[in-house]
Amino acid sequence: MTSLTIEIEKAKHSKISSVDFNNLDFGRVFTDHMLECDYKDGKWQNPKIVPYQPITLDPSAKIFHYGQSIFEGMKAYKDANDDIFLFRPIDNFKRLNISAKRLAMPELPEAFFMDGLKELLKLEKDWIPKSDGSALYIRPFMFASGSGFHASPADAYKFVIAFAPSGAYFSGKVKVLIEEKYSRSANGGVGFAKAGGNYAGQFYPTQLAKDKGYQQVIWTDDNSHEYIEEAGAMNIFVRINDTLMTVPTSDRILDGITRKSIISIAEDLGIDVDVRKIKVSELIEASENGSLKEIFGAGTAAVVSPISGFGYKGKDYQLPEIENTFGELLKKHITDIQTNKSEDKFGWRVKV
Repeated sequence: MTSLTIEIEKAKHSKISSVDFNNLDFGRVFTDHMLECDYKDGKWQNPKIVPYQPITLDPSAKIFHYGQSIFEGMKAYKDANDDIFLFRPIDNFKRLNISAKRLAMPELPEAFFMDGLKELLKLEKDWIPKSDGSALYIRPFMFASGSGFHASPADAYKFVIAFAPSGAYFSGKVKVLIEEKYSRSANGGVGFAKAGGNYAGQFYPTQLAKDKGYQQVIWTDDNSHEYIEEAGAMNIFVRINDTLMTVPTSDRILDGITRKSIISIAEDLGIDVDVRKIKVSELIEASENGSLKEIFGAGTAAVVSPISGFGYKGKDYQLPEIENTFGELLKKHITDIQTNKSEDKFGWRVKV
């Protein structure tokens, strides 16, 4: 039962029969319906589920001019009994509102997020793939729909949840470039928020890295570029000998839900976890003396994305090929919890 009245308009025809679930490009196929609601007259109102469709906006809508846009990334999973599960959804809800507050946007009531999401999942349950590694990707987002060219927060906003079934996300091992000039974010900025502009600002330096033969960037601090911070759009983990290291969250670094989960599981497994600032020079030294065993990114889409090597100041450093990596171990533990294949001692799994 929901505490919210949600109007539902069903699509006249489903697209599901035309979808090849064995060949799903990430984020390119969308389900039949979406949830939307509006903030106007000082409150959130009119939650409704409608057929997936374009959104019409005035040319002066402030999203186009002042960039008030935030989002989340989540997944829904089916187990062998066709039961549906979410993974730490309240963390996504809380982080959405942290982002909203930082961008002077209205915070969303929990019922609009959770009840709306669950109702939409029940309607779209047949879209949740069951093959290993696949899931239903969930994209909640909010943007300024209020109009006007004056530089101020909007007076109206729209919140939407849309779904995209996704297959197993295998990016392979990636070769990354440690960034020496550009920064993802700065102290006092919005790096900790999931703001659309954070990602827009990454595209150009990432393309420069790709032009040099790398697939992604390791971001460094905005001041000295001495410390690593994130791996592309993911949090970063480094294994030196048998210690798993990651950098602390800050104004500049996203409080990743996969990141938090990896830390908790690693500690539970008895892995030595060290959360502290990591110097680029420390990576170089560890690579040269053979103590650097793994680097991987952590995020919703891939869970764990292993890094094969990195470039810095014109020189490439290779990661060793090792068996039984921490990355593989931790990914399996997380995905087994997400898909109801193992005990969830942390209380993260939420049945829909």
